[in-house]
Amino acid sequence: MRHSSAVLLLLLLSFSLALAFGQDAPAAAAAVAPVAPAAADVPAVKLVLKEGTDVKLKFADDLSSKIAAEGDPVNLVLDEDLKVGDVVVVKAGAKATGTVTHAKKAGMMGKAGELNMRLEHLKAGDERVRLRGSKGKEGEGKEGTTVALTVLFGPIGLIKHGKNVEIKAGTPLAAYVDQDIALEPAK
Repeated sequence: MRHSSAVLLLLLLSFSLALAFGQDAPAAAAAVAPVAPAAADVPAVKLVLKEGTDVKLKFADDLSSKIAAEGDPVNLVLDEDLKVGDVVVVKAGAKATGTVTHAKKAGMMGKAGELNMRLEHLKAGDERVRLRGSKGKEGEGKEGTTVALTVLFGPIGLIKHGKNVEIKAGTPLAAYVDQDIALEPAK
């Protein structure tokens, strides 16, 4: 009973002050009501995606040593959800990018074409997950280790003697997370 009397007294005091200072009474009453925190004010739990985590990508577009040039962007797509434990932090279909670092057309005398690229990052909501092409770190400061596609694709028959390197959209590419990053669960 005492608690409700205190609330009533506080409301009456608010009304009196509101009238004294020329404010509307309902606005003063609203100022007394407790405000619940908005959902946006509650920080989301972030999970750490560890350095070295496998990232299964696929090429979004065809790529050829015949027309590619150094500095050209390479569009990739995440092929499988990235998870921390059982929680998805990046959904399949997320965009990833790379850059052509070396391209050479097939030459005379049966010389094969060459094509190298550097992995850049994977978009995870507003975050960018840095990627690299090798499982182990090769030394500090080497971002997005260059992936030599001439070596990577040679054993599976994509390079033939005297031919250009031709990569079709949908061709898989293994990559790895370059550094630990805290991410919110995917929505």
